[in-house]
Amino acid sequence: MKHINISEDIISLSEFKNKASKMLHNVQTSHRPLVITQNGKAAAVLISPSDFDHLTEQTRFMEAVQKGLDDVHHGRIISDDDLDNEI
Repeated sequence: MKHINISEDIISLSEFKNKASKMLHNVQTSHRPLVITQNGKAAAVLISPSDFDHLTEQTRFMEAVQKGLDDVHHGRIISDDDLDNEI
């Protein structure tokens, strides 16, 4: 996913409604998120399905790494020799 281009990637809800098909196409081809505002405040962020999948996968990976680090911190590990003996 690319970075937001402030001049192009923040639009009002009414503008999004008027140009929804074009905006969806732009999000899918540019891989830049689209911020949709309502009453002058950010209300939603639209990303492509592939970017969503990437973010979800990245989050699952980071959670697994954190769980491993927590296990090490709390001593929930076994040595290589003990693992070899169990196998």
